[in-house]
Amino acid sequence: MLKIGITSRALFDLDSSHLIFKNNGLEAYKEYQIVKENCPLKPGQAFSLVKKLLNLNNQFSDEKLVEVFLLSRNTADTGLRIFNSIQYHGLDIEKAAFCGGNSPHVYAKSFGVHLFLSTEFEDCKSSINSGIASARIMPSRNSKVDNEALKVAFDGDSVIFSEESQKIFDEYGLEAFNKNEKNLADNPLSGGPFKSFLRELYKVQQSFPRAECPVRIALVTARSAPSHERVIKTLREWKIRIDESLFLGGMDKTSFLKDFGADIFFDDQIENCKSACLEVPTGQVINFNSRI
Repeated sequence: MLKIGITSRALFDLDSSHLIFKNNGLEAYKEYQIVKENCPLKPGQAFSLVKKLLNLNNQFSDEKLVEVFLLSRNTADTGLRIFNSIQYHGLDIEKAAFCGGNSPHVYAKSFGVHLFLSTEFEDCKSSINSGIASARIMPSRNSKVDNEALKVAFDGDSVIFSEESQKIFDEYGLEAFNKNEKNLADNPLSGGPFKSFLRELYKVQQSFPRAECPVRIALVTARSAPSHERVIKTLREWKIRIDESLFLGGMDKTSFLKDFGADIFFDDQIENCKSACLEVPTGQVINFNSRI
């Protein structure tokens, strides 16, 4: 089963509530949430993604394919509004951790999640230190994608793959990078922070007949020939099939992601994320070198 941990601010629009907390303090925030606990919260940046993920369970009758856990800084008392909102929107989320002001990432490992989604950079950074693939959900103009299939797009280096080749590019440039990748074309790349999530998503995909599969996966990378060969052979070695692979040679990815209709795009480079989130929901993949 694919397991996702998500914070309440990534799932729902809690901006006005957070503003009350910042301006008036914790007690005012508690009072506001209790007064409003029967007023459903509006969808947040990752709501559409979560809804599509959970909908996969409705399309597969044998067993649950996806489980989502709510991980929240709220207390159970102030979190009642969040659970009421989950029920109002018909989301099949039953398990939660309300951490009373502490970072909820600490329970991601106990829940066995393959991916932790939050709007908070520090939560994601702490989560990656615990070995959990983590992405900061970026504010996006388009947080809902109107297509039936779930479409997930990944960057390559430092996301699906390790940062070993990216370091060569950063230190020595494109020519050295291409030479290295050509020489090592038959040597599979090591896995990056999102390899395990990709593998679990691929397992979900394999639960459906290929012609009827409601999940599509895309690789959208700055690589181009000749460095494409090592990527293809690595995925072949991992026995993971990706539906669409875009080798863009450094071109801006945004219009391609829009054409693909991505429900979420995962990239580690903040510049790429800021560009992509103008058109599609985007998660900044947090690693040890990440910056806001």
